[in-house]
Amino acid sequence: MNRCEIAGRLAGLGLPDLPEPLAAPIVDSHTHLDTIAEMVGIDPQLSLAAAAATGVTRIVEIGCDVAGSQFAEQLARSHPQVVAAVAIHPDDAAALAAGSPESLSEAIDEIDRLAGAGPHVRAIGETGIDHHNTPEGPGWQVQREAFAAHIALARTHGLTLAIHDRDAHHEILDILDAEGWPERVIMHCFSGDADHARRCLDHGAWLSFAGTVTFNSARPQREALAVTPHDRILVETDAPFLTPTPCRGARNGPYLAAHTARFIGDQLGLAEIDCCRLLAANASAAYGGPWGPEADDAADPQLARTPRTTAGGVDE
Repeated sequence: MNRCEIAGRLAGLGLPDLPEPLAAPIVDSHTHLDTIAEMVGIDPQLSLAAAAATGVTRIVEIGCDVAGSQFAEQLARSHPQVVAAVAIHPDDAAALAAGSPESLSEAIDEIDRLAGAGPHVRAIGETGIDHHNTPEGPGWQVQREAFAAHIALARTHGLTLAIHDRDAHHEILDILDAEGWPERVIMHCFSGDADHARRCLDHGAWLSFAGTVTFNSARPQREALAVTPHDRILVETDAPFLTPTPCRGARNGPYLAAHTARFIGDQLGLAEIDCCRLLAANASAAYGGPWGPEADDAADPQLARTPRTTAGGVDE
């Protein structure tokens, strides 16, 4: 499928046009291709093709429940440019426990099984605390217990922990301190300010910035970005949500990570190619090593020395 064909299919769905290809490949470090298919009508193959056409050549597919985690594992198993994260989202954990505590326990057992499915599963996530969507009460305690269980899974399996934090900055850190931080932790869709960023960075976390950092209202997040060491910055879409400027108001997809990556580069004063290479290297480190073509390059010294053409036609 060429770029014109992809653009035509996106236009037929009323979606934003493809951004210009980036100067070097990047990674969408947090997306939901299953939810995009359900809510937007873009099947995963089109999502991956559109992403590659803009230079987003690798994807982290994130699970939020059992079905979504199974989808992530299967997609990553069959697509080398994809790795999976598996978990029960905090809101889903609270809802499951409200129906039956046994259902939540069984769901976490399945996440444990999926976590050991192979090297294509790189993370436990997204998990954490959400004080916005779950009303105060028993659900909050369930979220704490489920988060602790997911932390234990990340530590047991040696996987990255991808954290959902909504209106719960201090509680997230308190639980991590009590349970023990896994070796690799990502603060997904970082929503705190510079002070909170420093607290996370003190523990070696990566901060992942979504399209929200491009919003006029996102000054605290931009200040957090400014204090984050360059090797701790990730870019994500959280698609189909959090669409970046200039496409805000439309549904999101991994291909629109190009807008956020360019914005981050501008904020950091980096040339586009340098920013892209930085973001790609950071994603590999945060998720336990390269995958897809980048892993092949790393394993083959001769190939690593050979310029390779990206999806945008740029030799690197």
